[in-house]
Amino acid sequence: MHRSLTALLVITLLAGMSFAADGPERTDLSAEDLARVRAVTAPAMDFTKPEKFELLPAGAATNKKLVNRDSFSLFSANLGFEDQERFNLGNGFFTKVWVPAPSSTQASDGLGPLFNARSCQNCHLKDGRGHPPMGADDDGVSMFLRISVPPHTDAEKALMASGEKNVIAEPTYGTQLQNFGITGLKAEGRMVIDYTDLPVTLGDGSVVTLREPHYSVADLGYGPMARDVLLSPRIAPPMIGLGLVEAIAQEDILARADPDDADHDGISGKPNWVRSLETGKIALGRFGWKDGAPSIRTQSAGAFAGDIGIATPLNNAPFGDCTAAEGECLSYPTGEQERLGVAEAPDPILDLVTFYSQNLAVPQRRDLDKPEVLRGKQAFYSIGCIACHTPKYVTSREATNPGQRFQLIWPYSDFLLHDLGDGLADLRPEAQADGFEWRTSPLWGIGLTETVSGHTFLLHDGRARNVTEAVLWHGGEAQAAREAFANLPKSSRDDLLAFLGSL
Repeated sequence: MHRSLTALLVITLLAGMSFAADGPERTDLSAEDLARVRAVTAPAMDFTKPEKFELLPAGAATNKKLVNRDSFSLFSANLGFEDQERFNLGNGFFTKVWVPAPSSTQASDGLGPLFNARSCQNCHLKDGRGHPPMGADDDGVSMFLRISVPPHTDAEKALMASGEKNVIAEPTYGTQLQNFGITGLKAEGRMVIDYTDLPVTLGDGSVVTLREPHYSVADLGYGPMARDVLLSPRIAPPMIGLGLVEAIAQEDILARADPDDADHDGISGKPNWVRSLETGKIALGRFGWKDGAPSIRTQSAGAFAGDIGIATPLNNAPFGDCTAAEGECLSYPTGEQERLGVAEAPDPILDLVTFYSQNLAVPQRRDLDKPEVLRGKQAFYSIGCIACHTPKYVTSREATNPGQRFQLIWPYSDFLLHDLGDGLADLRPEAQADGFEWRTSPLWGIGLTETVSGHTFLLHDGRARNVTEAVLWHGGEAQAAREAFANLPKSSRDDLLAFLGSL
C-alpha cells in the first residue's frame, strides 16, 4: 500500500513539472538525438532497480578509482595523455603558494597585499568543501565574508539589473572582507560568528537542533563600514564536475526557468545573467552560490584577484580588492614582472588552472542497488526534491572539451536561483539574484564530503552540520519539500539519507 501511494505521488508530481521538452529547443542536436536525449533524461518512474548508466554520474569522465581522501582530486577518466599533463600543470598552479612582492621567487610573488588565502588549495582543500572555523586554532581560511552595499542610485540599480555589475562595493572595504595582510599591513578585519540553538520538532516527535548563525565584523583596520553594509558568508564549494556543468546546453537550463511561476507549482527558478570577463557580454550565470559567474575562467580570475590578490590578464587587479580608501595597501609593491608577461599570474597560468578546474572528476556512485538507497531515491522524488535538484542532463555536442561532449551526467541541480525563505536569506543582492535567492547546489559527491573534507558541514555558510539539518533549513520555494521530509517516518528519512550518501 505504501509503495503504491508513493508511486502515485511521484506520477502526480511529475505531471505538474516542466522539463526541457517544454522549453527552448537545443540547436546542437539532430531531431533523432533530441528524442534520445529527452527519453534518457526523463525522470525515473521505476524505483525497483538503478537506472541504466546511473553508476557513472559524469558519464565517460567518471572517476572509477577506490574511494579515499583524494577522490575529488583525480582527472576525468577520459582525458588523453597530453591533457593529463595539462591537468597536472594546472594542479601545480592551483596548489602554488604565493608570496609578497618583492621576492627572490619572482614567478611566485604578488600576494595580497590584503588577502583571504595564499593559494587556491587553501580554500578548496583536497578540492572539497570548505567549512566554518572549527575551534580557536582554525583561522577559517576556507570561509570568508562577501560584503557590499545596496544600490542607491538609479544608475547603480540599472547596472545590477542588467548584470553589468554584480554588486556595489562597500566604499572602504570593497567586495569581501580580507582577514589577512602581508607583513606590516593590517588586515581589514575579523569575521565573528555567534550561533543560537533553534530546535525543530519532526513529525515523529523527535527533535533536531539547528544552529542559527549571526555574523558581524571585529577589529576593523581601516575605519567603520557603511551603515547599510551587507554581509554574506561563503564557504568554498567542492570542485568536482565543473567542466560538465559548463558543458550543459544553455537551452536545457533555461527550459526549467519559471521566474513568474506560470505553472503555479510554487517553484519559480530564475536565471542570473552576469557579465563575462572573457567576452565582455552578458551571459548565463552557472557558478558561485548565486550564479554570479558565467564560466570557470571568469570565476577563477575573480578568485585569484579577490581571494589571493593576484592579477591575471583577464582580471588585471594587482592590488586585489584594495580600495582607494586603503591607501597604505596601494603603496605596496606588486608582483608584476614585465619579462614574465602581463599581470602577476601571466599566461598560461589562468588557462591551466581553468583546465584543471574543468576536469576534476566526479566519483562513481556507491551502493546504488541497495534496497534502502532505492527506497530513498523514491522518497527524494516523491517529496518534490527534483523540482529544483534536476537529476540528469546530456551535455552539449558543442562543448569545448571533446571528452565532455554528449555525456549523460547526474548533477542533481537545475542551476537556477530559488527563494529559499527567510531562514537562509543573506539579504544581499548579486546582479539579478535578490537577497533570498540561492543557486541550487549540485548534489553529486555529497556522500563523500566527510571522506574528502573531514567534516559534514553544508549550505553556503556551513551552518548545517549534516544533511538532515541542511534540508530543515530549506524554506520559501522548498518549504513544501522540507515539510514533507520532516513528516516522513524515520525509516523513510533514513532511506532518503542513504540515497544522498550514495551520490
